[in-house]
Amino acid sequence: MRTPPATRSRAPSPSAETGAADSIPEPAHLELRIWLRLLGCTAQIENYLRTRLRAEFGISLARFDLMAQLDRRPAGVSMSDISRLLLVSNGAVTGLVDRLVKEGMVTRKSNAGDRRAFIVSFTPAGRRAFAKMAKRHEEWVLSLLGDIPIDAKQQLLGQLVHLKRRLEDTR
Repeated sequence: MRTPPATRSRAPSPSAETGAADSIPEPAHLELRIWLRLLGCTAQIENYLRTRLRAEFGISLARFDLMAQLDRRPAGVSMSDISRLLLVSNGAVTGLVDRLVKEGMVTRKSNAGDRRAFIVSFTPAGRRAFAKMAKRHEEWVLSLLGDIPIDAKQQLLGQLVHLKRRLEDTR
């Protein structure tokens, strides 16, 4: 006899786990559970930031990320470097830059050293707008992570640095 769907028991998904399951994970497949937890946390933070950026500034997270790269490079950056930094295709960068140019946030100029390449940089209005967005972005991130005790944040950061170095060694 089949059990009706409403009464079937299912194992909880990693995102549904709470309580003791979070504090003492099973040894089996611990690495997979860590991977899933990292993905889940990243997705939740990105969704939160994406929603806030869209609501307050009418801008996508992808355009914000591109502007953040420009903010780190005041002299401008080539389209191909933006693609590499953001880990997206050249076509995706072209679309993002086109929209930012239309909005008056960035300029795209020919590179004197290579006429096939373009250098993207902020307009004064774009730099001012990004400064406001970056301040709010920082406030949102602090609101998400602020309640975590400082020692736990330091430990987590240390572990993530260790993980990143380990991953870089596998290239």
